[in-house]
Amino acid sequence: MASQLAWYTKTLREYLSQAELEKVMRKNNWLGAWEIVQTWLWISFALVLPYYFFNPFTVIISLFIIGGKQLACAIIMHDTSHDSLFTSRKVNLHVGNWFGAFPILHHVNRYRPYHTQHHIHTGTDEDPDLGLVKGYPTSVISMARKIGRDLAGASGVKAHIAVLAFHFGYLQYHLGGMVIKLDQKGKPWYKILWDGLKSISGPLASNLIIFAILAIFFSPWLYLLWIGAMLTTYNFSLRVRSIAEHSMSEDRTNPHRNTRTTYANFFEVILFAPLHVNYHAEHHLCMGAPSYNLPYLHSLLKERGYFNEGKMDSGYWSIVKKAASQLKTEVAG
Repeated sequence: MASQLAWYTKTLREYLSQAELEKVMRKNNWLGAWEIVQTWLWISFALVLPYYFFNPFTVIISLFIIGGKQLACAIIMHDTSHDSLFTSRKVNLHVGNWFGAFPILHHVNRYRPYHTQHHIHTGTDEDPDLGLVKGYPTSVISMARKIGRDLAGASGVKAHIAVLAFHFGYLQYHLGGMVIKLDQKGKPWYKILWDGLKSISGPLASNLIIFAILAIFFSPWLYLLWIGAMLTTYNFSLRVRSIAEHSMSEDRTNPHRNTRTTYANFFEVILFAPLHVNYHAEHHLCMGAPSYNLPYLHSLLKERGYFNEGKMDSGYWSIVKKAASQLKTEVAG
């Protein structure tokens, strides 16, 4: 709701001087480029690790690293949808697509209006991401079922069937689990096919490039790691990250209490908190700020008492334990 956006603006002025706010909002193309480079260096490492040291252990390690860095691709898509990574809007769009959205079968321009609604309606019934975070805390058994579905690929298969339906116009773009069917009656099948192929051409081209590089320089079977992670570990990383950001709020409509910042250790950064996304309260408070400036914003807010009321947690394992702390056994997971 507009009142939340007004609250963010008012609160920023209370905690930051004009000079500090300008520093928080300042974009740096070199730092933006480094966010991209480090993400794809990790992906490259994980994709070729089993090529040189093939065993079940290295395959598992690779799948988890790739899943975490596919989440980083989603964050690149997210940051460039805010035009906050680079100084140029055009560079944000093209880099966000080719190094973020396309490899995970999305598109910045389709994601942007959807995500804007999340910022406007955070925590309310109109929040499109509400389905990602409601229902917590739950039981240990229910949480195990959810994570089991993620790692077994059931969540990923379901999600990517929906993604294909988005591209071909059968479903409205929605990442929160809501199914909104679109009427295709009267539209010729060849028009549906053509529009769908145009929509998915960027993602297909991006994945073809990944496959070709692996096939030419290493081995084509390595591409299965990319697809395997997209169907399994990526969904696990996405679930934990989503829970940490907005779940288990005492008042989900209170902008000071419905978004959480979570500290992350080295392994949690790889899996759940790429590109400073763990400073999520800071992002909602100042959504145009580049991700690489969020630690600075956090230090200012913490020093000045913002988190005396705001939500902050010591780590992602702590979040998972809280999310699975419901004593009552759930019937449905």
